[in-house]
Amino acid sequence: MDMKETTLSQQYFFEGKIMKARLDAVRLPNGHTAAREVCEHVGGVGVLPIDRAGNVLLVRQFRYPYGEQILEIPAGKLDHGEGESAADCGARELREETGCTAGRIVPLGCIYPSPGFLTEVVHLFAALDLTEGEMQPDEDEFVEVVRLPLRDVQRMVASDEIRDAKTVAALYRAGLKGLYPGIAGAGQEEGDGHGQENDPRRRG
Repeated sequence: MDMKETTLSQQYFFEGKIMKARLDAVRLPNGHTAAREVCEHVGGVGVLPIDRAGNVLLVRQFRYPYGEQILEIPAGKLDHGEGESAADCGARELREETGCTAGRIVPLGCIYPSPGFLTEVVHLFAALDLTEGEMQPDEDEFVEVVRLPLRDVQRMVASDEIRDAKTVAALYRAGLKGLYPGIAGAGQEEGDGHGQENDPRRRG
């Protein structure tokens, strides 16, 4: 069955820094027409930092659309100009929000946060072999780093305390790849690292 919808027209109603909102008219597979509300987004990156002890580094910050503080993995938008790869963006966000650099950045694939209306693609990575340093948040960014054992983070996901989609997805995919210390397969990913120089200050 061909389920493709054909675009007939597009009308933009808002164009901001990170997103654009438009209303499309489409032709459905049965020949009828329908309206589609679409939010175009620049895309983003989420990074799951895991230290050698199996602890996960999360950040707590106030998220205005929900009006509450949310615990999530370090993340950011892909809006820093051409030439920055998703992996480089992830490494930068990790450094800015936690102060850490990673000896290895392991790809965890992509997710579509809300495909019913949003074009955003979030690229996920795990950050391993951490070296700790100073946080470098943006001037309008207020974050608190929270280090938790993996079992506590899993419990918080199960108990609905952690609701952020990219965080839940990254935790799940990292587990499937065996990236947690002490779990079979941990550290066995080859050819997907993003190397950093060793640093004697490394404590992660």
